[in-house]
Amino acid sequence: MENQHAKSSMAGLTLAAIGIVYGDIGTSPLYTMKEVFAPGHGVELNQANILGIVSMILWGLIIIVSLKYVTLVLRADNRGEGGIMALTALALESVSKKSKLYFPLTVLGLFGASLFYGDGVITPAMSVLSAMEGIQVATPGLKPFVVPITLIVLICLYSVQHRGTAGIGKLFGPVMLIWFSVLALMGIYNIIKVPEVLVAFNPWYAFQFAVEHKAGAFLALGAVVLAFTGSEALYADMGHFGSKPIRAAWFFIVFPALSLNYLGQGALLIGQPDAVSNPFYYQLGAWSVYPLVVLSTVAAVIASQSTISGTFSMTKQAISLGFLPRMKIVHTSAKEIGQIYIPVANWLQLLVVVGAVIGFGSSSNLASAYGIANTGTMLVTSMLTFFVIRYGWKYNLALCVLATSFFLAIDVSLFSANALKFFHGGYFPIVLGILIFTVMLTWKRGRELVFDNLKKHAIPLEDFLSSLFVSPPTRVYGTAVFLRGEADGVPHALLHNLSHNKILHERVVFITLHNQEIPWVPFSDRVKVTNLGNACYQVDVFYGFKNEPDIPAALELCAQHGLTFEPMETSYFISRQTIVSSPGSGMAAWREGLFVAMSRNARDAADYYQIPSNRVIEVGAQVEI
Repeated sequence: MENQHAKSSMAGLTLAAIGIVYGDIGTSPLYTMKEVFAPGHGVELNQANILGIVSMILWGLIIIVSLKYVTLVLRADNRGEGGIMALTALALESVSKKSKLYFPLTVLGLFGASLFYGDGVITPAMSVLSAMEGIQVATPGLKPFVVPITLIVLICLYSVQHRGTAGIGKLFGPVMLIWFSVLALMGIYNIIKVPEVLVAFNPWYAFQFAVEHKAGAFLALGAVVLAFTGSEALYADMGHFGSKPIRAAWFFIVFPALSLNYLGQGALLIGQPDAVSNPFYYQLGAWSVYPLVVLSTVAAVIASQSTISGTFSMTKQAISLGFLPRMKIVHTSAKEIGQIYIPVANWLQLLVVVGAVIGFGSSSNLASAYGIANTGTMLVTSMLTFFVIRYGWKYNLALCVLATSFFLAIDVSLFSANALKFFHGGYFPIVLGILIFTVMLTWKRGRELVFDNLKKHAIPLEDFLSSLFVSPPTRVYGTAVFLRGEADGVPHALLHNLSHNKILHERVVFITLHNQEIPWVPFSDRVKVTNLGNACYQVDVFYGFKNEPDIPAALELCAQHGLTFEPMETSYFISRQTIVSSPGSGMAAWREGLFVAMSRNARDAADYYQIPSNRVIEVGAQVEI
């Protein structure tokens, strides 16, 4: 029975992975072949070139996705979690904070995460726009309506995010299974007509194309890479499904379906060259265009949903690791902790997506922007992976170099090919990434400056309590909980309370939150209680970057240490920090201004840590940076 249940669970996770993990790469056949043979790339449409391009795509799927991501990168899990943020945390953990590598690795990881945000903006725009362009294939007169309909679909998609995906998420797997089945069947239909396309499985055709065309082949790489977009999702979603279902879904369903469809599109172009304007929609003839538009639109929405959910997850991780200010996080499912909605991230992303659709106007124009964001993230992943397997896993240096340099060389080639399109749309994700990178680095540096200032003026807590109880103040009924940072000595809220009210509660608890560079901290290790004497206690609470901060819940865990709390007899004292920019120190004036603005608009600490608002007393404190 246990064996049968395990098989059933594995099958369910694999089906779910097909829907959520592979939505992005699964919609790549909509536009890849069309873009490769677009006039701007200068690739002549003949049988030799078609076989060369299809061979490059097939072997790219084998080397980049199957070998790099599915075989190597999925092994670099951070306590079961994946994604660029988890990989960055793992790389930082592999070197000490005093190491010279620590800051460069932080910067590298932040830039990779920033590019991921850029990719997250372009994926919905590209996928939905490509799907909608099928309308103009069937009815050219409807071309002016492609962009407006795309915007309507995207606005509707983002408008329902607050409802969560728990309900419709169950349909993602079956729908995408239908999608991949259709891709495979369309491919087989066209392969039967032109079976000689199967020789593209021979890598010699890709090599021959590269040698003969040289610069032309290099330019074509910028479009070929569109077939691999979404490969980062394999790693980012590992925490939701585990590596085995993701591997099973790829090798048994996704890879065969994609390979067959690209072969089928190649066969179609060999037999029917005039289908090059949009080979995806011409695979079955005119009768199939509208049904394919409907199915591809649903698949594109699922691919977009996966990216949007990934953005929410990435933002939450960045907040927990101290790279972004606190934001409102809404849990959309009582059962699934990963089902979250972040209003600020949702509406900002929609704003940029709408701008991208209107600004670029077509999937062909967006293709340049799409490739550079994806290959940039892939490049950073390869670099971080080296540090993880070398310094974290302690593998032999030669083995580490061999394992990563091969993939690094491919990533550099793909990124370089896309970098040539910088002035033709490639600037968009780079500029967006630089803006997000600046915001994250500024927030991180600003918090460090606040930390240093508080540490410099901190009064040691133990010494203060010793002197306080020489002539103790009047003690009143109840428990007072004071939040104090890792750098703080005596909380400002306690000093103000003693100064103005001249009293102290009969039990005083100091809480310090520690954010760990790991995804999860188990309940058994979540709290540490230290008795400071005179009914005063220090409680240290440890959170991973995927744990949900909840101070009342953490206090309940103190019961196992002999410290119990009555909610209606517990008051929380919080210092509200007002950041003041002081000239001549810290960061540049514009960065300090940016940090102050973010600090003022950050989510309230009591709300973020789920403290009941009717039990909170806030005390102001001014901090210079």
